[in-house]
Amino acid sequence: MSRIGKQPITLPKGVEVLVAADSVTVKGAKGQLTAPLFPGVTVAQENDQLNVCCSNMDDKKTKSFFGLVRARLANNVTGVSTGFQKKLELRGVGYRAQAQGRKLNLSLGYSHPVEYELPEGVDAVVEQSIITVSGIDKQKIGQVAAEIRAYRPPEPYKGKGVRYVGEFVAMKEGKKA
Repeated sequence: MSRIGKQPITLPKGVEVLVAADSVTVKGAKGQLTAPLFPGVTVAQENDQLNVCCSNMDDKKTKSFFGLVRARLANNVTGVSTGFQKKLELRGVGYRAQAQGRKLNLSLGYSHPVEYELPEGVDAVVEQSIITVSGIDKQKIGQVAAEIRAYRPPEPYKGKGVRYVGEFVAMKEGKKA
């Protein structure tokens, strides 16, 4: 049995949950998210808690979805109540970023500027060399941050590139003459 799946999800004030046959919709102050339910996994709401149940613990596939559904629902509840954010740091001479509406303009040492279109539900704020990506969907936030980082990942010799705030990059020693 999944250790994560057994834990109940506590609902904060102002969060509503609608359980349907094939999905669970979570509504809160910041928005609304829907998570799919897989066959064999059910969700029950008791007062201010959500409990995820698995019908057949002998089936390996059903058992693997048990913890996944619980984790997704917990992320949705956190997202609609407080939201998520990831911070990226630009390191390098001339590396800059500007947020213009739904676009992020990046100067990353290429001969041309890189223009990144932000998906719906994701916002980006730029302060000096820090890009803060925020929204209610944890998966989308992580994907956007990974795509921005992929334009110029940190390199191990000088440390230039786009990295997560607090990310450690092991530096290598250069050539010896």
